[in-house]
Amino acid sequence: MDEADEVKAYASATAQAYLDRLDDTFVAHALRLGVTQGSALDIGCGPGQIPLKLAQRLPGLEILGVDCSRAMLGEAQGNAQRAGLVARVRFQFGDGKRLDFPDASFDLVLCNSVLHHFSDPVSALREIARVAKPAGAILLRDLRRPSRLAFPLHVRWYGRHYAGKMKQLYVASVCSSYTEKELRVLVRAAGLERAQVFRFGRTHIGIERPAGAEGSNPLGRMTLGVR
Repeated sequence: MDEADEVKAYASATAQAYLDRLDDTFVAHALRLGVTQGSALDIGCGPGQIPLKLAQRLPGLEILGVDCSRAMLGEAQGNAQRAGLVARVRFQFGDGKRLDFPDASFDLVLCNSVLHHFSDPVSALREIARVAKPAGAILLRDLRRPSRLAFPLHVRWYGRHYAGKMKQLYVASVCSSYTEKELRVLVRAAGLERAQVFRFGRTHIGIERPAGAEGSNPLGRMTLGVR
């Protein structure tokens, strides 16, 4: 699928109530991490809904979204202009595996439904840890891969919100995503300190690190409400 087709698929899907609601739950989670001002980075920002939603809730936060799709970036920039947020929300080309920022640059680093796209997820997690300030917050969320036995019913039920090319993207993404156990292994390999693996309902898992003092803690697990 080329970039134009992918943008069209995502743009049509994000207009639907289901995907918009998922974005809202991600933003609500980010708001609980203790960052209210400073700078934030969204890796794989797509058409920019999450940075824009977050900026509307936190006027003291400047947000930069990066994506490796120039077509997606064009869509995001147009959305920022329509929302009147170009002064606080910017978008630029960037590769999550090789971010062009100094160490400890951001108070908050976000990454939504992108980890399964990386051929080397450990490198991507290390980059997230590198550009986040030592006391900074991190929120990564992605799809959860069910068991092989449960997979057909899982994608049929949770993919019912999508059609056409978006449905194809969804099924491929679930197939490429991780289990909780696999994500825990990746986090340990990346040396991501103060991180906790969580599960969001039946469809998503992720990594949470609230803002706070430096230091590591045992990698734990939490379960958030079903959506």
